[in-house]
Amino acid sequence: MSWFDRARAAVALLTALGLAGCFQPLYGEATHPGLTDDLKAVEVAPIKDRIGHYVGDDLISALNGTGETPAAKFRLVVTIAQSTQTPTVSSQINAANAATVIGKASFTLTKIDGGKVLFKGDAFASAVYDRSLDNFANLRASRDAEIRIARALSEEIQMRVAAALANQG
Repeated sequence: MSWFDRARAAVALLTALGLAGCFQPLYGEATHPGLTDDLKAVEVAPIKDRIGHYVGDDLISALNGTGETPAAKFRLVVTIAQSTQTPTVSSQINAANAATVIGKASFTLTKIDGGKVLFKGDAFASAVYDRSLDNFANLRASRDAEIRIARALSEEIQMRVAAALANQG
C-alpha cells in the first residue's frame, strides 16, 4: 500500500468520523418530540397462534422495551395468515426438498378513547427452509422460519406504526 492510498484512507476515515454525529434516527425523539412516549403507550392486543405469539412478543419489546407500563393511548390489533408452499419436489424420493413459509399480517392502530382508526395496513414476509426425510428436522426448520417471519413482520409493523404516530401530531 503506497503512501497515497494510506493518506486517502485516513482522509476518508476522518471525514466519516466528522459526520458521525450528524445522523439522526428517522423516527427519533429529536425529529418527532413525544414519539417515544406514544410508542410506549401502544397496547398490543393478543395475537392468535404460535407465530402470533412471536410477533406479539417482538412488537411489545420493540415498542416498549423499557419495562414501564404507561397508560395505553393506542391499541394495535394484528391478525396473521400463514401458508406454506413447496415449489420443488425431488424426483428420486418424491418429496419436497425445500419449502417457503409465507406470512401476512393485517394490522389496525386505533385510539383507545373514541376508537378512531389512525392507520390500517398489511405486512408480508417469507422465509425458505430446506426439508429432509427427518420429520423432527423439518419441524424445527419450519419453526425457525416462523420465527424469522415473525421478526420481519414485527419490524415492518413497528416502522409503520411509528410513521403513523409521527404523522398524526
